[in-house]
Amino acid sequence: MLDDPDRGDIAPASIEACWLTPSIQKSHERSQTYGLSTSMRPDYDVLSAADLALKREQSRILCVHAAPVMETLREQITNTQSMIVLTDAEGLILHSIGDDGFLKRAEKVALRPGANWAEARQGTNAIGTAIAECRPTVVHGDQHYLAANRFLTCSSVPIFNPYGELSGVLDVTGDRHSYHQHTMALAKMSVQLIENHFFSTTFRTTLQIAFHERPEFLGTLMEGIAAFTSDGRFLSANRSAQIQLGLTLAGLRAHTLSSLFGLSGSDLIDKARTSQGLLLSLSLRNGQCVSANVAFRQPALANGDGCVAEPGMPSAILRPATKIREGQSRLCHLETGDLQISAVVAKVRKIIGKDIPLLVTGETGTGKELLAQAIHNDSPRHAEPFVAVNCASIPESLIESELFGYEEGAFTGAKRKGAVGRILQANGGTLFLDEIGDMPYPLQVRLLRVLQERIVNPLGSAKSIPVDIAIICATHRDLREMIAQGRFREDLYYRLNGLAVKLPPLRDRTDLAHVIESMLRVESLNRTSGRPLSVSQEVVALFERCRWPGNFRQLGNLMRTAAAMVDEDGEIRVEHLPDDFLEDVQAGVARAASSDLTPPPGARLQEVAALAISAAVAQHGGNVSAAARALGVSRNTIYRKRLSAPDAGSDD
Repeated sequence: MLDDPDRGDIAPASIEACWLTPSIQKSHERSQTYGLSTSMRPDYDVLSAADLALKREQSRILCVHAAPVMETLREQITNTQSMIVLTDAEGLILHSIGDDGFLKRAEKVALRPGANWAEARQGTNAIGTAIAECRPTVVHGDQHYLAANRFLTCSSVPIFNPYGELSGVLDVTGDRHSYHQHTMALAKMSVQLIENHFFSTTFRTTLQIAFHERPEFLGTLMEGIAAFTSDGRFLSANRSAQIQLGLTLAGLRAHTLSSLFGLSGSDLIDKARTSQGLLLSLSLRNGQCVSANVAFRQPALANGDGCVAEPGMPSAILRPATKIREGQSRLCHLETGDLQISAVVAKVRKIIGKDIPLLVTGETGTGKELLAQAIHNDSPRHAEPFVAVNCASIPESLIESELFGYEEGAFTGAKRKGAVGRILQANGGTLFLDEIGDMPYPLQVRLLRVLQERIVNPLGSAKSIPVDIAIICATHRDLREMIAQGRFREDLYYRLNGLAVKLPPLRDRTDLAHVIESMLRVESLNRTSGRPLSVSQEVVALFERCRWPGNFRQLGNLMRTAAAMVDEDGEIRVEHLPDDFLEDVQAGVARAASSDLTPPPGARLQEVAALAISAAVAQHGGNVSAAARALGVSRNTIYRKRLSAPDAGSDD
């Protein structure tokens, strides 16, 4: 147990060597390199309420699992002049609870929600040093770098998610005179509870083994839990499992169920089914025998109607079945060489499985739903439903019942037995709200409540149904401008905008050739005869000049039409393209030329087109054929529309 001298005014340099442990000494040295001084005042730069709400939403799953544990811990330390603090992985305080009197004292040194307690901001302290060291840390009294914080005693434990990544810190802080040696033990136990809850919800539809060498420890914090796929691929293990197996999480990733427990997935499942509820006896890789419980929660299976019903789930609650099939979108499929798209994919990969809402912006037709589907397919929720709702396509009078569902007789025309809303259909999976900017303002309040409380109240029902969904939203509108106009709720915007990414329009992408190749492969599969599809150079040049106002939607429709018109040789040529598309491209080229040639005001389109033709012919040295290919028109069109141009030159 640490000594407790009253030395709040003594600088670190004069503290006894035994008082500064090697870990604390290194932290003090880091604090000095950050340019901090022991006499400086604490960092009082606290986030605004809106920014704090956004940070809490980004760490929502951590907060959800930590909240009940923090309440239980508070009951154990009540009336001890203490508080409990939860931070994110960067040291930002998300929540704090405790004795009212001590909370007020703590606020004087910015120990409150919205403040950042990383070492670089506050010097040596348990929260910041636990993050820097990635291990449980006690910083007591004079060990704090800032003199202003030396009335505190703090015990902090890092919280890791099931993938081994730092999610946050749980800290118990009190008056230095109230220090107790058991405080750290309570904090560690609390973090184990949080991590185990985190683990069980993340791998709820997997093969899980709970084990310990002493059977009486099963069902307690001491049990190890390891998760595998049904074919035995290792997914993750909690802290106790890592200790018992003698490997870190990184080391365990090289193993399988067979190499760790000596059984295949199917053998273990069969053994569990024939055990009649009794504990299993398994052998670890080191030969040690353990008692174990095995749980295998299969993903929901589709019924004959293309919907899924989970075991024990009321038959009325059915959800669209969406499983990853060959050819379905994955994030790796979206990377075709464009740097902008690669940057988007890199960003979203970092938040997959972390319950951070995603807002996708971009013009209509840029592939927002395709990105959302790919994220879902690469996420831990991939075996659960992906439900897409276009808020702009549903009549305003129906969107509420579509989203939230309704009970029988909730309104005139309601179906018998009611209907399950789209939010509940997405339970366990991903809800994609396309064109969220078109959601009626009154419904935005209801959606906000669902996102905050994860509870759905169907129309005409007094029931509150819990829902577990990942949220992805998309819009082509400027939501900030809509907020300024009073057409979109600011609080909802911050709930949805955990990470915002923008998809570039097709005309600004550098991978058009790869995109065309991908579409050709898909359309070629639909051909019953003839060669695989290809595109002529003239058409490629034409595509490169198009502005593509409809983006991928326009290109996809065009390719399907051209594929239907193509001959046996499979080559898509200019004559296979719709006339309106050719006219639009020609008009676009003419407009571009008109801006360069600055024709007289009021010039008619025909005159502008003629100017564009003349410019193209001149650009290609008088070669009419080359000019025609560049413009995407026939040579006859050039001959017909070209103004007098004595330098036209050869056709060849």
